[in-house]
Amino acid sequence: MAQQKILGIGSALTDILTPIQDESILSELNLPKGSMTHVDMATSLKVGEALASFDSTMAAGGSAANTVSGLAKLGIEAGFLSKVGKDEIGSFFEKEMLDTKVTPELFRTETPSGRVQAIITPDGERTFATYLGASLELSPDDITPDLFKGWDIFYVEGYLVANPNMLNKAMETAKACGLKIAIDMASYNMVEDNRDYMLQLINDYVDIVFANETEAKAFTKLEDPKASLKEIAKLCKIAVVKVGKDGSWVRSGSEEYYIKPWPAKTVDATGAGDTYAAGFLYAHSQGLPLEVCGQVGSIIAAKVVEVIGTKIDIPRWREAKQEIRKVIENRA
Repeated sequence: MAQQKILGIGSALTDILTPIQDESILSELNLPKGSMTHVDMATSLKVGEALASFDSTMAAGGSAANTVSGLAKLGIEAGFLSKVGKDEIGSFFEKEMLDTKVTPELFRTETPSGRVQAIITPDGERTFATYLGASLELSPDDITPDLFKGWDIFYVEGYLVANPNMLNKAMETAKACGLKIAIDMASYNMVEDNRDYMLQLINDYVDIVFANETEAKAFTKLEDPKASLKEIAKLCKIAVVKVGKDGSWVRSGSEEYYIKPWPAKTVDATGAGDTYAAGFLYAHSQGLPLEVCGQVGSIIAAKVVEVIGTKIDIPRWREAKQEIRKVIENRA
């Protein structure tokens, strides 16, 4: 099987990562711990002011952007479709994509580029205050069949349910162009707020679904992640439910596997799900068995939780690639 090419679509967001020691800041800012909350520009500035006394780092982010960057690091030809402002943050984002060997398909607008305040508590949990900015302006008119030529898999971040007209056009066009479609559910509160729409999208267009335990629960209304997995798998070809430090479950039809978590010393859970998806899709794009896909996802997710932010360092990438080779060589 020839290696497949993967195009991601999502919000082009620059992450501003800030570890904190006092969780009371989250209450003061009215940000539920572990959630992703959409904010306007004024609120984004307010969050920035509240975090000004803490050390922060900046990196190109956004859920699907993290995933395609991981795929490019693994040697997959990957692209990213979004919209950014005609500003320094937009140029920073584009350069970061190019530096990671991702092909950026970025439209430009006068609206400021999107950014995320990612607040990291001492337990490694992350809470996002997201200003979507220019990325929210990606419109149905921007979506044409030409964007999908030469790509095999279309990877969609679930946050885009906030832009339903564009997302419907993108999925419809990708499917008409023969692409396989994968979606990550993104955040439990996004699922709760858009459950019926997400159900319709998955049922009509999606081949592969990624969800974590809380997202799967919000979607299926079932407490048990295994039961949720089974329900989601009825709607698509492959379902994945991640249960954090307890590993993950993958299912296709009647074929089901429990994937053990890879050993890791967790300092920050930011990007774990995005990176898991990169590993899974890397293996899937090469026709590897379902269980191996889950194991590769687990390996890379274990590397990203050992660093602050979503960028795995060179030594850990080297370790991950060695471990992936061993898993692939040892498969039955």
